[in-house]
Order: sequence, then C-alpha cells, then structure tokens
Amino acid sequence: MQKNNKRLLLTGGCGFIGHHFVEHILKNTEWDIVILDRLNYASNGFDRLRDIEAFDDKRVSVLTADFTKPIADGLKQEIGDVNYIVHMGAETHVDNSIKNPEPFVMSNVLGTMRMLDFAREIKPEKFIQFSTDEVYGPAPGEVLYKESDRHNPTNPYAATKSGAEMLAMAYANCYNVPVMITNTMNVFGERQHPEKFIPGTIKKILKGEKVIIHGNKDKTKAGTRFYIHARNVASALFWLIKTEKFIKEAKYFIGEDGLPHYRYRYNIVGELEVDNLQLAKLIYEDIKEITTEGKFDYEIVDFHSARPGHDLRYGLDGSKLKGMGYEIPKAFEESLKKTVEWFLDKKNKRWLE
Repeated sequence: MQKNNKRLLLTGGCGFIGHHFVEHILKNTEWDIVILDRLNYASNGFDRLRDIEAFDDKRVSVLTADFTKPIADGLKQEIGDVNYIVHMGAETHVDNSIKNPEPFVMSNVLGTMRMLDFAREIKPEKFIQFSTDEVYGPAPGEVLYKESDRHNPTNPYAATKSGAEMLAMAYANCYNVPVMITNTMNVFGERQHPEKFIPGTIKKILKGEKVIIHGNKDKTKAGTRFYIHARNVASALFWLIKTEKFIKEAKYFIGEDGLPHYRYRYNIVGELEVDNLQLAKLIYEDIKEITTEGKFDYEIVDFHSARPGHDLRYGLDGSKLKGMGYEIPKAFEESLKKTVEWFLDKKNKRWLE
C-alpha cells in the first residue's frame, strides 16, 4: 500500500469508471480523494459510492458542482491543495451525442477547459485527461492505432473528446500544465448503466428479449471491440500516476508520419478482440451456469449505415504501456464471468433496472 499523504481530485467520481478508480485508490493507498461530480443521469446519485462503502469514508470528499462553470472561490477552498487531477467526468453515450451534440460540447470541451484552467492555478504534479479510442475513428481490417496516430472522429462524442485532448495538449505546451492523456477502449464491469452493451445484454437475456447486434451492411459480420474491465483501467491509471515521471524535454516528438505528436499519451487496451455476437454468446454461457432464467435470441442489424457515426471496429495498440512494464491484472474472460455473476446476484439486479 502506498503510504504517503497524496491528495487526488477526480471529476466524475460518482460515475461507472470513476467509482472503480475510487475503490482502487482506497484499497491501494492512504491518499485522500476529492470527487467533483455533476450527478447527471449516468451517475446514479451517490449509489455507486455507497455500494463500495466509499461515501462515508473519511478519506473521500464529494462535491456536487458543474465543472462546465468556472471553479468558484468557495469550491476551490473545499477542494484544497491536490497533487493529482484525474479528469474523467464527461458525457459518453454516442447515440445521445448524435441526437444532440450540445451537452457533449459543453461537458467534454468547455468542462475540460475549466479543469485545465484550475490546474494552471493550483499546479498539480500531474493532470490526467481520460479519453477514448473513438477519437481515432474506425479501425478497418487489423489496424491498431498508436498514440502518435492522427485523430479521425466520426461522431460528436468522439469529436468532443478529441477537442478535449487538443486543449490538454495546448495547455501543456502553452502553460506547462503537466498533462498525461490516456485512451481507453470499451470498458465494462459492475454497476455499469444498462444502456451499455454488456449489462444491456444481460438484461435482455434474462427477460427473453432479442439482443441487437450491430453489424455490417450485409448483416453478416458483427462489430468488434477490445473490451476491458474497469478495475484493469483503474490499475493502469494508478500505475501511470505513481510510475511515470515527467521529463523536462519538449513535449512534442516527431511521429512516423513526420508530424509532431504529444509525448505523454498512453493507450489502455484490453488483451482480446471480441466481436459483439461472440460476446453476447459468452454472456449467455456465463448466465446458464448460474440460472435457467431467460433465453438467447439475437438479430444482426445494419445500424451503421442507417446511423452514420457508429463504427464497426475500433483498435488501439497497447504495446507502449506494456513495453513500459505494465501488465493487465485480470484476463478478459475471467473479468466478464465475474461481472455476469455479480449482476445476477439478487442484491445487485437493481443495477439492471
């Protein structure tokens, strides 16, 4: 256990990935955590923090505030001095961004600027900008994007996350904010909102409803992703915070394309590529080991042609982080099985509602 008295500010700490990160920090350090959260629909209020017994932990402070607004003096006083800022709070649902981009621009772009402005003022040791694989756009064939590759967002959510990264890079190079950027692929785990694929699939199987699989135009091939459990993401973030050292040389380096790219960028990637039909079948097999409840029926739909902005495949290259010595603690299939078991526990089924 890390035994120094560091203090960490986490935006979006009441959310799905955020609360897993809170749990990881509490288990592995003696740090204090200040959570800044707007408590929108995806946060489930404080339920996730209560569920992991963090809400009443003396090391955790929860401040409800809209980080798209300037950080007020009173809020600054309550936050206090912090060593690290992890900016995880964001609007994340692609469908919603296609329907209405404005909340995504406000939260993901303007909100990031507010947090970077705050970082300029308090000068933390590190500012971690938590981002997504979607900024790189679709990855056809066997393409895996490296940290130095160009962005090609194909939906408003991806575009706002790309914009947030560009702001973070600008603040690093213009104002010397110590920025790290992490790009993560599809994250799953306990207490995830049922609008997401894995809990949504569990819910549909239990109810005997048809599972919708996004596929290609001919409806012959399902979309694929590199899924990763939220605990593995939390582990990688913590490893970067305590391991990676900033160096004083220029933050830009020249990539393979001959263009300047940002140095402190890291892909956090699951170890196994799985198509969504295969994933749904794995979920069903795990459910069958626990209960005879439900059935599995599916339909592959051409969602991508009808709704431009949904990409069939994403892919990130995780070799940089692995080459630095980081290894994912838990394998995909083991993590998936434990997640399914958790959702099927009687006391946890409320998270599927």
